Amino acid sequence: MGQIEWAMWANEQALAAGLIMLTGGIVAVAGQFKGWYFAVYAIAAGVFVCLLEYPRSKRKKGSTMERCGQKYMTAVVKVFGPLTRNYYVRAVLHAALAVPAGFLLSTILGTVCLGIASGIYLLAAVRGEEWSPIEQKPQERPRGGDTIKQPPSNPPPRPPVDARRKQPAEEGGQVNPIPVEAE
Repeated sequence: MGQIEWAMWANEQALAAGLIMLTGGIVAVAGQFKGWYFAVYAIAAGVFVCLLEYPRSKRKKGSTMERCGQKYMTAVVKVFGPLTRNYYVRAVLHAALAVPAGFLLSTILGTVCLGIASGIYLLAAVRGEEWSPIEQKPQERPRGGDTIKQPPSNPPPRPPVDARRKQPAEEGGQVNPIPVEAE
């Protein structure tokens, strides 16, 4: 078995936490909850977490499926350098973002999920993982002359003549082992 890449799990958890926190904040603002300012904070924190976590990191082994439109956000995340690449920083950042949203009932689920993501990021950082962007390999286009293949010069192999002849049982169809009588 290969080693688990914890950052991949933390990324999915944090992205879900950001969406949950954003949804809880919208519900609290729309419902005019008491302490609505925590809901406004939760909306802003949820959007920030979603933008930070949208680009996936490149896996050490195997291939990584890039999210739709990820290349645009990857450029933004790369600009911040070690602040976004280091998982210790992400763990502390997510833990700090989670605390104020915990004071409102509609955002507490997002807070718990973000706390779990923070713990997973801390585990990934301890294991030495680091965020790295998925770089696209330049696709080689086939040249016009190279795509046309020559037809085969020899026919495909055929079985010997004896094997090609049908056996007598095959000519008449199947033989029924149970006798059938007509009434």
